[in-house]
Amino acid sequence: KFAMVAPDVQIDDGKGTILISSEEGETEANNHRKLSEFGIRNGTRLQADDFLQDYTLLINVLHSEDLEKDIEFEVVGDTPEKVGPKPSEPTSKNITNGSDDGAQPSTSTG
Repeated sequence: KFAMVAPDVQIDDGKGTILISSEEGETEANNHRKLSEFGIRNGTRLQADDFLQDYTLLINVLHSEDLEKDIEFEVVGDTPEKVGPKPSEPTSKNITNGSDDGAQPSTSTG
């Protein structure tokens, strides 16, 4: 739903409880646990980061009894159409005295 490639998801509670890790096998034990086992309830916020795409989401969890049959969750709000790696931006070089080594002109008087 969120077009993430390698997300890290943690509870946004200041404790840093990681639910999903982009590191293979790190959070595999969480796969069969329910959200309530982590203390996630109505109003809990999750932070999802995808470092490969420089992409972060804050997710507000809201409980609802009004979902249609066989629908487990619904995403409401602005979701990206497609997110991809950011194009690399050209780096500007500071050229001083015809050199691009970063050396600054001398200000000493001698």
